[in-house]
Amino acid sequence: MFQETPIYSRLVAERGDVPQLVRGEAERIQRDLGRLIALPPQPPAGGQPYHPRTTH
Repeated sequence: MFQETPIYSRLVAERGDVPQLVRGEAERIQRDLGRLIALPPQPPAGGQPYHPRTTH
């Protein structure tokens, strides 16, 4: 895989491990979306469930 180079190590020391931070944030978003998508549809607050009209 990727071999660290002196310039990469210096950038990580100066700026942080940006690829790792992005990867972690992407995984968190993926988990959150997975939970949201898995939920059954909810009726609107204080109203009746939405039933789309079909026209024939």
